[in-house]
Amino acid sequence: MFLRIFLASGAAFLAASCDRTASPDGQEAPQKEVESAANAIVPATSYQAAFDVLPAPYSQADYSLGRRTFKNCQSCHTITEGGRHSVGPNLHGIFGRTVGTAEGFQYSKALEAEDFTWTPERLEEWLDNPRGYLPGNRMTFAGVHRPADRHAVIAYLMVESGYAAELESGSAPQQYAPASEPAGDGDE
Repeated sequence: MFLRIFLASGAAFLAASCDRTASPDGQEAPQKEVESAANAIVPATSYQAAFDVLPAPYSQADYSLGRRTFKNCQSCHTITEGGRHSVGPNLHGIFGRTVGTAEGFQYSKALEAEDFTWTPERLEEWLDNPRGYLPGNRMTFAGVHRPADRHAVIAYLMVESGYAAELESGSAPQQYAPASEPAGDGDE
């Protein structure tokens, strides 16, 4: 019993002493907060603002719902720029990319035979029912059946894969520009 009390009080003392550091003049100084960028906690509301540049219905989606829904995807896909392929291809830069062309990923024959460009609308159809949309593909995921969840995960992908930044800079294809902006002359 004595040992438990001793260890508990010792742990409490150590925890308390770690809260402050001594300055050179012997005065207690507040602990400096050190946090790596990877562990930084940024409120979802600041990310939610990034959805504003997206075309409808994605501009109205919920960032937190998109992030939660993407957790179903990240067992097979990465989304970081230059990230590795996993069971599925890295999804960074998916929008505007021709299907089956992510360098270094071996696609199914069904996807290799296709010739379309990934758009939010195509991804909507794909995510609703991947097997039914393109029979013969190797994606075993059943799909995202609720429209709100699909809109949210696509908006999340648009923001996290660099697409929203392309929209803001004007380098995204004109047909995907937000409805509030005038469309260009179509030359690319």
